Amino acid sequence: MASAAASSLSVYTKLFNKHSCGSAIPGFSSIRTTSCYAGTVHWRSTLHLKGTQCLPISNTRSIFKCVHRTSEPSVSIDSLQSNDISAQRVLVLVIGEGAREHALCFALRQSPSCEAVFCAPGNAGISSSRDATCISDLDILDSSAVISFCRKRGVGLVVVGPEAPLVLGLTDDLVKAGIPAFGPSSEAAVLEGSKNFMKNLCDKYNIPTAKYKTFTDPSAAKKYIKEEGTPIVIKADGLADGKGVIIAMTLEEAYEAVDSMLVKGIFGSAGSKIVVEEFLEGEEASFHALVDGDNAVALESAQDHKQVGDGDIGPNTGGMGAYSPAPILTPELQSLVMKSIILPTVKGMAAEGCKFVGVLYAGLMIEKKSGLPKLIEYNVRFGDPECQVLMARLESDLVQAMLAACRGDVTGVKLRWSPESAMVVVMASKGYPGAYDKGSVIWNLEEAEVVAPSVKILHAGTAFDSDGNIVATGGRVLGVTAKGKNLEEAHKRAYQAIEAINWQGGFCRRDIGWRALANQG
Repeated sequence: MASAAASSLSVYTKLFNKHSCGSAIPGFSSIRTTSCYAGTVHWRSTLHLKGTQCLPISNTRSIFKCVHRTSEPSVSIDSLQSNDISAQRVLVLVIGEGAREHALCFALRQSPSCEAVFCAPGNAGISSSRDATCISDLDILDSSAVISFCRKRGVGLVVVGPEAPLVLGLTDDLVKAGIPAFGPSSEAAVLEGSKNFMKNLCDKYNIPTAKYKTFTDPSAAKKYIKEEGTPIVIKADGLADGKGVIIAMTLEEAYEAVDSMLVKGIFGSAGSKIVVEEFLEGEEASFHALVDGDNAVALESAQDHKQVGDGDIGPNTGGMGAYSPAPILTPELQSLVMKSIILPTVKGMAAEGCKFVGVLYAGLMIEKKSGLPKLIEYNVRFGDPECQVLMARLESDLVQAMLAACRGDVTGVKLRWSPESAMVVVMASKGYPGAYDKGSVIWNLEEAEVVAPSVKILHAGTAFDSDGNIVATGGRVLGVTAKGKNLEEAHKRAYQAIEAINWQGGFCRRDIGWRALANQG
């Protein structure tokens, strides 16, 4: 990936002794620096698409200046939707290939200010649903290739879905090239790229989180674990494809986790440092906020199911389903999360010279003993599958909201949400999260989308076979999403659609939303 320009200010040396915005992120070697830019949004009144062939766009119009430290007068997203914005319609490129990116493509395509959506590399479902034009041969880890595509096609906004391109600095390079990009710089992405960094930030800015210590020596880690007792949590410091967190119920399990990371090196450099953390008992919830570097706007609440089995048993996964709103996140708790966790993080990152721009996703534990939220982890992009239910309920212009964040002023953003509930149930390949077969054909997808109102099937790991059939290529394959007047109705519709899908190689949990549904009863 092309290197971003070095910052003219030496702002990163003052951060933490153990980790800083300018230090290497475990598992990665590329380092980027924050840069600001004046962006030009490309537009035209019409765009003709034929398959995946796109016409280059030559005329441009400057719409906003996207800088981190200055801002323009705020503009209400609702007022933008009521005005004639045809002259500002932009082409959007979504980076990624999962169900999260499919949901973003779908929501962006509904935005009045969106001309058309490209997705790189995308997947079979995104392409067949025409929610975006997929660019399967674009290397998303090659900044120069992405920049060249954006310039040729006249892309006015790039939305980066997965964490790896963010940590590697794709947004830095896009910003330097003058292309508006929604997502944090590589230095700000260290919030997800290093758990030790996140914990140090919590310490410094009094953000509530679990008690912890960081280790590189296995003997010292085991001594600490023996003193603290079990259950206890062992985390790889860096990115480990969602597999770097182990909840150890016994000392033997904890010691084995330590050895697997620090001695055997199963996660490579991502596990060369570990965080040993207090086990928190309670209920998890997901909290997303739109951030412009200095301020933040809360998105609606959501809650996911991480474990593979019904009743929340079995190994952790990337997420087997989610729903929104999450009843456990009351308005009072949401206000507390913003005040005690999100805003101190945003202000702290700005104070350390690592302004965060994009969506900040906080994984929370609502403690059983206190009823108060504590921060478990940060992700620097939309959660998956939480994004799917959030996009199902969003009624505002997503393009304008994202551009406001890039512009450095979300204070005028007033997001509107459907009062309905939304649920997504993940269908995965049999064997997931372990070994699984690829290539099984999935039938009746179109029929399944019309068996009940407000159903949308989002694709994660799918492709076309030589006969044009949609086949499974990943662990998590489909996100069957539905809305309803309440969670019970959304649940019923989602599972009606699942019953209509004919896929012998797949499975799903049958109890998504069980806690909330039990409370409703």
